[in-house]
Amino acid sequence: MSKNKISTLSRVLLILCAVLLAASIFVPLWRIELSAPQYPEGLVLQLYPDKIGGDVDAINGLNHYIGMQTLHTENFIEFTVLPYILGALALLILVTAILKSRKMSLISFILFIIFGIVSLFDFYRWNYNYGHNLDPSAAIQVPGMSYSPPVLGYKQLLNFGAYSIPDIGGMLIIAVALILAFVIFKEYRIHRIFRKKRAAAIFLPLLTPLFLSCVNDNARPVRLNQDECEECRMTIVDPKFDTQIITEKGRCLKFDDLSCLIRYTKENKDIKIRKTYVSDYLKEDHFIEAETASYIKGGEVKSPMNANIAAFETREEAEEVAKQLNAEIVSWEDIDF
Repeated sequence: MSKNKISTLSRVLLILCAVLLAASIFVPLWRIELSAPQYPEGLVLQLYPDKIGGDVDAINGLNHYIGMQTLHTENFIEFTVLPYILGALALLILVTAILKSRKMSLISFILFIIFGIVSLFDFYRWNYNYGHNLDPSAAIQVPGMSYSPPVLGYKQLLNFGAYSIPDIGGMLIIAVALILAFVIFKEYRIHRIFRKKRAAAIFLPLLTPLFLSCVNDNARPVRLNQDECEECRMTIVDPKFDTQIITEKGRCLKFDDLSCLIRYTKENKDIKIRKTYVSDYLKEDHFIEAETASYIKGGEVKSPMNANIAAFETREEAEEVAKQLNAEIVSWEDIDF
């Protein structure tokens, strides 16, 4: 094979990249989730390549009170050009695969990285401007306060928690970046420092967490003495009894006691629950799916809001502690308040 031509594997991967990029044009790239007590299921702002989606009207209503500009698709030139940029990059990568050009693969990778850096900077600039340029006549004014959501991660904004994370399209673009990096790694013979099997063993684990993270229904860490119970608004202080719900939207609702969790779900029947977790009484920071845990109740078990129920990973552990604390064994189906 000519040193200027890429391998068959690289061609297949480049074609995959082109397909993923083309697909990203039709799905949301990024999402900003807002959580607050008055919005138990949260609000979501989704950024597509060509428009703003999600709970735009509700968020614009909130923005009006704090002096932020309202959000409208037509106000952003990015939504006009971004679909064409993604399409052009997809076409360039596809042509690279057809021509088998090693040089074009490097050019494609460099252009793609530049695109990513410019996009993140533009997103930061957009967040900053909208969060800092406030209307001085707004109904709610907090001196020195700004409302810029994070580019990535979590930030507290008054009583709202703002999560900024990649959406489906963003995940596809990250996958393309990793695959392109692998192609360059392989085609420019950097891979010679590894055996082929070892290189694959390094590359594949990088992609696995990426796709698994698209649907995160795992329990989340609880910040003791900081996080509040969604039901009673008390600060969570005892790691043996805290519980949490992961909603269909991926939002985590935390509670300081099983009684609070159950009352909350009864009062908010419209919330769609993906997973319910309870703390393991014996292992700090270890959560168990509520339906599979074993429970004890009463006796010397004392929980923050008097549910007096402790959860365990195994039946044997529950029985042993029940004897020590003079408690009774109960099942998840028996628990009700």
